[in-house]
Amino acid sequence: MGQSKVLLMLGASSDVGCELIKRNEDRYDVILAHYCRSEERLKALQQKIGEKICLFQADFLDRESVGNLIAGIREKGLLPTHIVHLSASKFYNVKFAKSTWEQFDEEMKTSLYAIAEIARAFFPGMAKAGFGRVVFMLTSCVQNTPPKYLSPYVTAKYALLGLMKSLAAEYADKGITVNGVSPDMIETRFLAGIPELIVQKNAMDSPIGRNLTVDDVIPVFEYLLSDQAGAITGQAIAVTGGR
Repeated sequence: MGQSKVLLMLGASSDVGCELIKRNEDRYDVILAHYCRSEERLKALQQKIGEKICLFQADFLDRESVGNLIAGIREKGLLPTHIVHLSASKFYNVKFAKSTWEQFDEEMKTSLYAIAEIARAFFPGMAKAGFGRVVFMLTSCVQNTPPKYLSPYVTAKYALLGLMKSLAAEYADKGITVNGVSPDMIETRFLAGIPELIVQKNAMDSPIGRNLTVDDVIPVFEYLLSDQAGAITGQAIAVTGGR
């Protein structure tokens, strides 16, 4: 391919994001690691790995902040070759009748609007270069009947699925693949807002008798980001333990 490999990871401070960086930092020339508020773990990785990791703060609820993120990357003269979108709002249960405009708005801004803006900024350059690997974190909720009380979250993820498929169709002949990973519940900090009884019940109901771990989903991201995955695009790969 010839060009430098530049990984842009949105939501890099998440458990999945940090582990992806740890396991794959040697595959990229530059890693652009986005975070909103939690930078401590990324700074620790930066100290261990070095200047290869560039940290970028942006609040995806603020369009100006997203624009500043894009501008900061451009100021460094960098064009992402690989993009991973992990960002999501805090996970919580809410009955639909009690859900609010603000909750739907927050989910859509974080999951959809920000990555749409970022894709508009960088996809033309990626298309000109003739290469790109893009992976969105989706959810098993877009594969099967979703659980109750997650309307804002599920709605935003379906919207993200639609964007993924649209981008995949439009850029397939430009060497850019756009895919999603659709996991069942993963044991991460993201579940902090979910009652423990629900987390335990999900594990008991799983065919494998447990919730997923980061180790279960990382290999799927790695493959979809690889050169070998050039013929796979527009797919939401389910990781559900047989559910």
